[in-house]
Amino acid sequence: MSTPLGRNYWKLWTASVVSNLGDGVAFIAYPWLASAVTRDPVEIALVAVATRLPWLVFTLPAGVITDRVDRRKLVAWMDVIRFAITLGVAFTVLGVQDQLATPEAIGAGTAALPASSTLLLVMIYVASLLLGTAEVLRDNSAQTLMPAIVESENLEKANGRLWGAEQVMNSFVGPPVGGFLLAIAFSIPFFVDAGSFGVAAALLFMISGQFRARKDTSQPPERPSFLAEMKEGVRWLWHHPLFRPMAISLGVTNAMFSLAYATYVLFAQEILDVDATGFGVLMTAGAAGAVIGSFFSAAISKRIGQGRSLFLTLWVLALTLLITGLTSSSLVVWSAIAVMSLVSVLWNVITVSLRQALIPDHLLGRVNAVYRFFGWGMMPIGSVLGGAIVAITAPIAGREWALRTPFLFAAVVHLLLLFYAIPNLNSRRIEEARAMAKAQGSGVEPIED
Repeated sequence: MSTPLGRNYWKLWTASVVSNLGDGVAFIAYPWLASAVTRDPVEIALVAVATRLPWLVFTLPAGVITDRVDRRKLVAWMDVIRFAITLGVAFTVLGVQDQLATPEAIGAGTAALPASSTLLLVMIYVASLLLGTAEVLRDNSAQTLMPAIVESENLEKANGRLWGAEQVMNSFVGPPVGGFLLAIAFSIPFFVDAGSFGVAAALLFMISGQFRARKDTSQPPERPSFLAEMKEGVRWLWHHPLFRPMAISLGVTNAMFSLAYATYVLFAQEILDVDATGFGVLMTAGAAGAVIGSFFSAAISKRIGQGRSLFLTLWVLALTLLITGLTSSSLVVWSAIAVMSLVSVLWNVITVSLRQALIPDHLLGRVNAVYRFFGWGMMPIGSVLGGAIVAITAPIAGREWALRTPFLFAAVVHLLLLFYAIPNLNSRRIEEARAMAKAQGSGVEPIED
């Protein structure tokens, strides 16, 4: 019988749910605001680039910081910073929203762009960059909290429950609310997003206990340099027979996802013919798949094996991207996103739980950062390529096929990725990694509640 998840877990769960409600609102608000400022696919894609660029340039230092400080306080203070930045964005948009066209006019492509479009774009880019930087520290540290909050046998259940609730808010509740609020006024979604960060920070400060990384007693008591600690995390992951191919596969997958969806707001407006509210409803598909995945991912993993589950994820991602790129039906796209989200949660539950269970605690922040450097650092590169593909293809094949091409390209790359994953991500490799970690000792901190 598994032990209860505990009070600290539910405080973390609630904070994540609240902040993800704001994220879901912002997920609609930021690209829709950008589309009110510019119709250029490269400029639209640069919003995603600015958000994800910190994962490429700041992730490795963030891992060292995570292993040096109280991880719970770091998560909370990053939410405070995100609250301040988003509040500034909200007041800026409030001051210029009379210049912005209605969402209906934007969706129809008949709106005139505001005279202050350049300044607004700069504001969006700067805010996205700062929020992305805070997100790097926040999310990397948040993942290292879980092994100190719940027992190891509960990691998959705890992660699954957390991601399920996050996805409901992020993809089911938040986007429709964001679309509805946009129809009222451009600034309101940003005020809601800021408020969610403030509430989440308050809840995180209420979590009891100290959450510093456990010291490695096999090493000299003198702390190595910042650079030396960073290199140690890189070496550990790069020489690991399971986590290195897992990180590379995730990097390719996230790069292709970013490539495909960099200009998604234009795809939805021009190919699927949806308005702001319809765009929000379209994005509820992610929650539908995620909820199913959060409750059944552990059972699926146990039924067919972790290795086969990872292979299934890559195969389904290729298929859903292909379907999205070939259809003009918002219902078909909704269904494809739902299935994509389901298998993505399956991948996350397995891979994150494995990292939390098998990486030594004194290295967890750094190795997790290196892993996310591969996984998330490739996203801005994918976003740049996605915008470029649309811009280059449009004069040759026309606007419609230019907006479809990123999805088709990403599907082909996922099919090719399967040939790399088959010998490297399988149940035998996972069991070997478990045996190696058991022989070395996990070094996980005791549970504090």
